Amino acid sequence: MSSHFSNGDERGRDVVGPEISWTSRVGWAGLAGYLGLLIAGIVLFFLIRAFGAGLVAPATPVDARPVGTAIADQVDVARHVLATLAAVVFLGFVLARAFRYLGQPPVIGEVIAGILLGPSLLGAISPDAMHVLIPSPTSDPKGLVPAALQAVSQLGIILYMFVVGLELNAARLAGRAQAAVAVSHASIVVPFVLGAALALGLYPVFSHQGVPFTSFALFMGAAMAITAFPVLARILTDRNLEKTELGGMALSCAAADDVTAWCLLALVVGVARSDMGGAVWVIGGAISFIGFMFLVVRPVLGRVIKAGNPQAGGLSAVAVSGTFLAVLLASLATEMIGIHAVFGAFLLGAVIPHDSQIAREFAVKLKDLVTVLLLPAFFAFTGMRTQINLMSGWESWLWAGAIILVATAGKFGGTLAAARLTGLGWRESAALGTLMNTRGLMELIVLNIGLDLGVISPTLFAMMVVMALVTTAATAPVLHWLIPAEPTSKSFPETN
Repeated sequence: MSSHFSNGDERGRDVVGPEISWTSRVGWAGLAGYLGLLIAGIVLFFLIRAFGAGLVAPATPVDARPVGTAIADQVDVARHVLATLAAVVFLGFVLARAFRYLGQPPVIGEVIAGILLGPSLLGAISPDAMHVLIPSPTSDPKGLVPAALQAVSQLGIILYMFVVGLELNAARLAGRAQAAVAVSHASIVVPFVLGAALALGLYPVFSHQGVPFTSFALFMGAAMAITAFPVLARILTDRNLEKTELGGMALSCAAADDVTAWCLLALVVGVARSDMGGAVWVIGGAISFIGFMFLVVRPVLGRVIKAGNPQAGGLSAVAVSGTFLAVLLASLATEMIGIHAVFGAFLLGAVIPHDSQIAREFAVKLKDLVTVLLLPAFFAFTGMRTQINLMSGWESWLWAGAIILVATAGKFGGTLAAARLTGLGWRESAALGTLMNTRGLMELIVLNIGLDLGVISPTLFAMMVVMALVTTAATAPVLHWLIPAEPTSKSFPETN
């Protein structure tokens, strides 16, 4: 036995030894060849340089700048954008963890991170430090850095709204259609009317003659009617409420609310961008686009997805590129119609079957990329535009309080009344009203659209951002107070 192993060891040494020797010879030969190639390249370049130095070029143009000098007024866009994204991602992560510890949704910390890095705090404490991220108008007179951030943020919210559409479960909505539609419409109509009524007081103070009152009132109503479906779903999941009857009703109402509110926003944007004659054309185009998506695109997609065989290794390259192309085309279509690009992306996501492989894989794989990398650009862009210092004096803060009060009363009150009429008890109705008062990121998207259109002023924009933060932050503690016990799969006992 021992001789057997001994002979094996000797054979191993005989085999391994030459292999090591051969590898060493190849390694030295390769190194020598690489050095020779490098030296030959250097020698050839100097020969070319010696020949080219004697060539005569045309005369120097008058407007040519010296070699090695940068354009005086050109800002390094990539450096500023990358620095801003890095700062917002880091601070947003830290604050999101801190607010998560306090029982708040992460979006609160991420939004506050964008505001803290903007003129509201960092710019007030150290303008030079803020200009490391966002250059001053003197350094960037053409606004190249804000434009780049806006482009990245627009792509982020387009993909985000596409994911929201993919996660919209139509089957869940159909199961509770009558009650969900009734409650969701009440939670839209009541705050919409109250927001439009509040516009009567806000318009003379925070607007100007260049903004038609119709556009202003429509936008204020639509902004008050928004519910943040993704944030609401996250709060329900964190409290293990998503599988209860209350959670199912809340998700169904929020889904119906999202669809209705974004259609309403499309109407508002169409009216704001055009005169009344043009607005009719925009509304007609929007209705045609919605009809085309549901009557043509949805059945075709259903047949194509059903005919295709699910792949264990993931989606094919054709499916991935085709889906991204469809997102871009749908967004471009709604932008050309006169409504915002996010509406096209959201609607495309909504018509893709919720349980299909495309919906599942895109929702999973896009979510981290969008929420961690692209949406921080939106938070930074929003924070850059939010100037809390514009809310100077007690009158501004009084108006901000009125906005928060009207927004909460409209959403909470409208939902509570409708839920009671559909047979829910007081506690469940109040909890549902609290959940529907969540606004979060969706409200910020709407507010940025209003500021881009010039419908609202920077001061009113800051007030509405504060309202979005307050109403979203209030949801978790109020919900905990209303439903302190561990939830079950059935509805909570109520005394009607």
